[in-house]
Amino acid sequence: MVQEKVTELIKRNRTDDQIYHDLMTFKVREILLVATVYDAFILEEEDILTEKIFGEYHQLNLSSAPRITNVSFGPEALKMLSTHNFDMVILTMRIDEITPFELSRRIREIDPDIPVLLLLNDNTEIPLIRDMGSRLKNIDKVFVWNGDSKIFLAMIKYIEDKLNVDTDTQVGHVRVILLVEDSIRYYSRYLPILYTEIMKQTQRIIADEHLYGIKKLLRMRARPKVLMAESYEEAVKVIEEYRDYLLCVMSDVVFHKAGSKDTEAGLKLIDYLKSQLKDLPILLQSSDPAIERRAHEVQAGFLNKNSHNLSGDLMDYISHYLGFGDFVFRDPDGVPIARAASMDELRQLLATVPLESLIYHANRNHFSGWLIARGEIKIAKSVQPVKVSDFEDPEQLRDYLIEVCRKVREAKTRGKMISFSASAVDEQSQLIRFGEGSLGGKGRGMAFLHMLIQNCEFDKIVPGANILIPQTSVAGTGEYDKFISANGIDRYFSGKESFLRVKEKLIKADLSADLREKLRVYAAHVRCPISVRSSGLFEDSLSQPFAGIYDTYLLPNNHPDANRRLEYLEQAVKLVYASVFSPSARSYFDAIDYKIDEEKMSVLLQRVVGNRFGDYFYPHFSGVAQSYNYYPISYLKPEDGVAVVGFGLGKHVIDGEKAHRFCPKYPTIDFVGPEAQLKESQQTFYAINMKDSELNLLEGEAATLKVRGIDEATREGTLEPCVSFWDYEDNRLQVGSGLVGPRVLNFAPILKYDTFPLAGILEAVLNIIKSAMGTPVEIEFAVDLKPAANGLPSFYILQIKPLLGNIEDFTLDLTGVNKNELLLYTERAMGNGRLDDICDLIYVDPAKFDKTRTLEMTAELEKLNRIMKKENRRYILVGPGRWGSSDRWLGIPVTWSHISNARVIVEVEREDLRVDPSLGSHFFHNVTSMNIGYFDLPYNSKTDFIDWDWLGCQSAAHRTKNFVHLRFAEPLVVKMDGRKRISVIYK
Repeated sequence: MVQEKVTELIKRNRTDDQIYHDLMTFKVREILLVATVYDAFILEEEDILTEKIFGEYHQLNLSSAPRITNVSFGPEALKMLSTHNFDMVILTMRIDEITPFELSRRIREIDPDIPVLLLLNDNTEIPLIRDMGSRLKNIDKVFVWNGDSKIFLAMIKYIEDKLNVDTDTQVGHVRVILLVEDSIRYYSRYLPILYTEIMKQTQRIIADEHLYGIKKLLRMRARPKVLMAESYEEAVKVIEEYRDYLLCVMSDVVFHKAGSKDTEAGLKLIDYLKSQLKDLPILLQSSDPAIERRAHEVQAGFLNKNSHNLSGDLMDYISHYLGFGDFVFRDPDGVPIARAASMDELRQLLATVPLESLIYHANRNHFSGWLIARGEIKIAKSVQPVKVSDFEDPEQLRDYLIEVCRKVREAKTRGKMISFSASAVDEQSQLIRFGEGSLGGKGRGMAFLHMLIQNCEFDKIVPGANILIPQTSVAGTGEYDKFISANGIDRYFSGKESFLRVKEKLIKADLSADLREKLRVYAAHVRCPISVRSSGLFEDSLSQPFAGIYDTYLLPNNHPDANRRLEYLEQAVKLVYASVFSPSARSYFDAIDYKIDEEKMSVLLQRVVGNRFGDYFYPHFSGVAQSYNYYPISYLKPEDGVAVVGFGLGKHVIDGEKAHRFCPKYPTIDFVGPEAQLKESQQTFYAINMKDSELNLLEGEAATLKVRGIDEATREGTLEPCVSFWDYEDNRLQVGSGLVGPRVLNFAPILKYDTFPLAGILEAVLNIIKSAMGTPVEIEFAVDLKPAANGLPSFYILQIKPLLGNIEDFTLDLTGVNKNELLLYTERAMGNGRLDDICDLIYVDPAKFDKTRTLEMTAELEKLNRIMKKENRRYILVGPGRWGSSDRWLGIPVTWSHISNARVIVEVEREDLRVDPSLGSHFFHNVTSMNIGYFDLPYNSKTDFIDWDWLGCQSAAHRTKNFVHLRFAEPLVVKMDGRKRISVIYK
């Protein structure tokens, strides 16, 4: 059902880029050229003709050039056509033993639909085919080559346009230029110029939109198509068939009408056009300069075919009248009054130009024509049928057009990453690229989220909230490469320098001039708090997540001096780069057998979600949610998912401190009883300190943060939506205003009374992302309950990463197993497979454990781990509470580098230390992604156990104040059943 919903929503929100894929379905890729050796030599001018055509394609940035196969004899050509697939045939006049006219007839017998063109060597051959009539019936068009290889481009595009025009106009509302010309000499000269200028103009528009690669090639498909007519009747037929798509008619003056030459056929065609499409741009072309006056009389443009600047004259006409150049606002008399070179300038001028000018252009469909020329197909479709008479007040037309411009920008950037610009930074919902190179793991995740949110109508799935990502800018890994190279930082790869020394060195190094300039503009435009986050090449990837290994800096970004804001921003970027060299990162690289020089870092700049409350900035609440729950309770299933939410910034949850846990599918189910909620309720939260504008980022991630008490949020009026109150008289939790008693952050107003649709949003978002990614996922999120412009609160997705609980087929059969053989048994385990190479076990001595000494224990364990790492030995680690928590009262607050050689980690509950597992923390994510055994032993369980007595009887290889290190002669066998979540360790 979810998969169908994803597919349905994305189809419904079909973008212009997807429409472009359906355009130009016929492409000329293989050409058969039939020419004598001499003619082929003359055409090639001692070069390879394919290379000449490739050169034209390359100069115009077109897709792959067609390949030309040259044969010299008619029978050889017929044989090739019988055995090979060709899209087009070009014949020359001199073909040995057979005329091109007879050869074209035989070709039609083999393939009646293949286009066949005749190419004359020069103008002297034109009289040879004049008045041939029926002998040319099997030839689609005759061209003449005058030494310019662009004629081949024109011939190819002529055939492609002729065969694609029906589909492209219907699917993409692509416009049509009609060229009425019967002179082989002139249209052979004219078409190459026309095609080249159309494509160059289209590319100018593409360049303005900062498109790259395949998107640029796809957008080229929406260029106007060129059709030809050689007589009055052919022209009228094309006009009638494509009247809704005509962009312009370019016509000669003298050509056939009613079977004979008519010296005023072009003028008569103009009269017909004026009666049908009075505002259609018309260009008269003639070698007679006297016709220019007649053209002006009928309000048509004029082009002298003998002009020495034919290309420039044509380019000027295309720019001014066909929507390729600036939009020129004119008064009702056609006099220019203003000019817009871009959509932003157009939007600004729409607010100020006289209403009469807007009416003038609207009545003539100039706006839709300009949009179509820029490839804005969907918007132009909606604008074209709108009439001035549709508005009660003509001034409403102005508002409508301004809104159209807004929609154009929205359509351009919908679900896309755009190139950096000052105007893009000013937008709230953009995804902006600062430089070249990979986006890194987090960057790729944000790009994917941006696309998904823009294409899935979440507001219809879960109404009542905006579902967004914060504005995100990404400096690609190319900038990291420049930074490393320009400053000689590769010398730090060896690890001989201390991490503090590395940070001090890097913070003084120089970013590239290009990145500095972009950061300067960014700092000048963005005045709200920003998050400077790592996005390593491997980070949050499907293989190795690197979760929480690198640093993140939350900048107040409130210094009154823009130069100081820039200084702190640059420092934060450099310190994120520096975190590649941290002990945690080095330990992680060693654990997964990567080299530090293999990593590349991009950097994300995100606007922090939240609002300023007094001297502090924070969201109402933040959290993590997973589509798969490794520790379900009651009748909950693992696939129902789980979420952890806390008040304030998400660091509280990510660091594994006290927070509220619930199932998005069943949000009213409490994981623990009311008294336990009271005891374990969140008491502090993180906020950005906005008081101090002077920063020392070398102090680390916490340099800008403030740990605050929940009571402070109560005074700021931000806590009420998140709390219940403990009623001592009834020994129960109550929800409501005006109540007294201890506050419990269980988010009951939201989860049980749906004051904000958090559970519904999480369930929908997790299911859709999981379906789209094809794997269980985790998201980080933040919520701003302050109503946005549309009156709704906002749910922001800050990050996604895959969950990789390895559940390969390893089945644990405990039939006949003697309990006395087991050191440990648990039904709350993660990991999969059999380990039989671990001879070391390190555990916290239960008799000596003291919650007040957990920091001391961290230092001891780091030393033990260093020894194990040096000896290349893996071990089982056993201890109370939550490993990796930043709250020293919930467990031992180790980081990954402190225990990097552990192969199995066991969390043991005690009567005085009962906490949930490390779900949602970066520590937890890294452990599980590497298939490290992760076991949880609940207190006083009827099934799960660890044999402490047996451990106490073993001889210690090493003792510290708080730890015991055991080393066994034979390995401790570990078996983990990933599907059943059962694991055992044999003595």
